[in-house]
Amino acid sequence: MTVRFRIDTVALATTEGEVHYAFPSDLTVLAGKTGVGKTTLLELIKFGFGGNAALADVARNHVHEVTLEVAIGDSRLQISRSLGTAKSKKVRVTDLTARERLPDHHIDATQPSLSTLLMTALGLPDDLKAAVTTKGSTNAGNRITFADIFSYLYVPQSAINREIARSGEGYYQPKRKAVFELLFGLTNPDIMKLRSEVNTLNGEIAEAEKEHQTVLTFLEDSNTTARLDAQNALDAAAAAQAAAEAEQMALRNAIDPITDRETQVLRDMLNDAEYGLAEARALVTHLTRQVGEYTAERRRVQTDLTRLQRMHDAGERLADIEFVVCPRCMQSLSNRSVPDTSCRVCLQPDPVQPSTPEQGGRYEILQLTDQLTEMHDHLEAIATQLEAARQAEVDRTQLVDALTAKIDARVAERLTPRLQAFSDAADRLAAARTQQEHLEQVLRQWDRADDLGLVVQRLQGEKDRILAEIQEAQEALDARKRDILDALNDEFQRAASELGIPGVQQATINRDSYLPMLNGQKYSTFSGPGGGIITATQVAYWTSLLNVALRDRQTRYPAFLLIDTPRLALQAESLAAALYRRIVGQADANPGRIQLIIADNELPAAYRSHYQEVHFTYEDPTIPTIPHPGPKAVQKLAGSTAGTEGRETAI
Repeated sequence: MTVRFRIDTVALATTEGEVHYAFPSDLTVLAGKTGVGKTTLLELIKFGFGGNAALADVARNHVHEVTLEVAIGDSRLQISRSLGTAKSKKVRVTDLTARERLPDHHIDATQPSLSTLLMTALGLPDDLKAAVTTKGSTNAGNRITFADIFSYLYVPQSAINREIARSGEGYYQPKRKAVFELLFGLTNPDIMKLRSEVNTLNGEIAEAEKEHQTVLTFLEDSNTTARLDAQNALDAAAAAQAAAEAEQMALRNAIDPITDRETQVLRDMLNDAEYGLAEARALVTHLTRQVGEYTAERRRVQTDLTRLQRMHDAGERLADIEFVVCPRCMQSLSNRSVPDTSCRVCLQPDPVQPSTPEQGGRYEILQLTDQLTEMHDHLEAIATQLEAARQAEVDRTQLVDALTAKIDARVAERLTPRLQAFSDAADRLAAARTQQEHLEQVLRQWDRADDLGLVVQRLQGEKDRILAEIQEAQEALDARKRDILDALNDEFQRAASELGIPGVQQATINRDSYLPMLNGQKYSTFSGPGGGIITATQVAYWTSLLNVALRDRQTRYPAFLLIDTPRLALQAESLAAALYRRIVGQADANPGRIQLIIADNELPAAYRSHYQEVHFTYEDPTIPTIPHPGPKAVQKLAGSTAGTEGRETAI
């Protein structure tokens, strides 16, 4: 049974006002010449559903918001999405049945998500992943979203004569096939989740096997072919350690303190010599410090003596100088009476009085000279003592070295053999401990290898169990798959015959890829991209899927189809007429159960009474609030190719 899916209205908020379109009919055709904006309107519908649309400049520059009123399953929703970069990441949703404004929904996976809302309305889970079915794949698959479902509902102009449901994109094929199987009931959510689990387990098994092999390689390098070998080697190393420790203990107990009278005397003499050496070194240090102090003091006294001698000499030289003029104002001082005890210049009492050489500064000079002589005598005495102390230090150092050598020689004669045995035992003990540490590491790796082996077995068992479940569940669906594909083959063959696709005698659906086969060849191989044969094949394929889904009660296929320019690249008028005859016949055969919206340039006159037609012109484009610049301003949207009519950017 198909799922109801209808677009009731499309509203565009533009810079110059509102534009509304209603789609009450089962079949609506948007007609008009190239460039009037048909593709732009369809891409805006895709944009409103949260998709990445190829929008024309007129839409980006003049359309603020797209609002869709849709009926999906039992739900009636109003979805509004702004075209601004910041606002376009969310949509405003209103439940028209309950007349309740819902929280804004994100167009990505952030919850609440528009994709989740639409998938739920279709009766489909939103947490399914399209796992790669290749044997051994570790790819759990990408999440199936409403955008993937919409690729089965909308045939854009860029793909109408090139590829079916993005079949030319290799990476997308697992998801395309998963959506086909999900919509036609050839699989179920449980099987899809199990397939994702199998691929996840494949990755875990591969990682565990890789780690297991790494550990086994390490164990091969350890020369232990089995865990028992490593355990036996560890026991042997532990026994060797115990034997070495026992030998050390015996040697330690056997080595008693070895002393005799002569050795004891030598040790006493060594102690006295070391004490005397310490005293000699202390005396040398003390005398050296005294020499430094006396030398510094003598240098200071010598400096003071030199200063006094210079002052005395300068005083004697300046004492007899008499000023005849004032040194300040340069006036003569000769013509005035000056007392003998006063200064000739300032007339104040003269402090400089004649003195004998034994008076004044000469006394201090004599004192400093005596100090220098005394310091010299002290330094000579200290130098003599320092020389004696240094010689004593040398003698006592030689005595300490000699006594130490004698004691070491006597001890070595008695202890060396036992010390060598003790050293050998210590080496054996260290080697045994090192070997034990290595073997304990090896045993831990054996335990790790055993654990990893068990992990691999557990994961493999889990995988086998899931594969068995998948096989059992899939076998229950195999009969349905055969019936559905047989019905699709018959319907597709009938559609190809009705359309009269040139050169096609046999039209089938591939049972693995679910894509059309023409005369036993893949459709893209039978006719290259850009030709009318692929366009006709598209219409035959999608209408066949829809017809089979309408007849079957177990499908979740949305009863909706949006096609942009089905006459693209069709040269034969008879083929175009047959194409519309099939579309109209499909709508007439399923009144109220299906909605078809077609955008095209030219329509066959014979069928215009069978559907609702909205005709657009350059004077009355799809967005009439924005004046059309004329046919000469029409440009192709990105993605159009040479040899096609192009996707219009101007309205």
